[in-house]
Amino acid sequence: MDKEQSAITSKPENGIYIYGLFLDGGRWDSRTHSLADALPGEMYSRMPVIHFNPERLYVQPSGTYAAPIYKTSVRAGVLSTTGQSTNFIIAANLPSKEPADYWVLKGTALLCQLND
Repeated sequence: MDKEQSAITSKPENGIYIYGLFLDGGRWDSRTHSLADALPGEMYSRMPVIHFNPERLYVQPSGTYAAPIYKTSVRAGVLSTTGQSTNFIIAANLPSKEPADYWVLKGTALLCQLND
């Protein structure tokens, strides 16, 4: 998961690579390959390339946080007919040494763009 965009030279056999996401309410620790607390004064941090690989009957692994991915840092949106915000895209399971509740209380989420 810690690949840089420039290090990718071919497409994955299954799924897709995405890059350009920002992490709000935490940071990605490349050393431990897991979520970590944000550094002092750091509002957002860049995420490395993420490989999304679809699976049938997927079960969220223990020791992960289902980080919501939003289009913008404004976490509001119109509720669609599905009952989800139009700003919400999908959740990405990120490894964590902390329980999921820890990140929920911090409002940790992935963002496609910043509104700065």
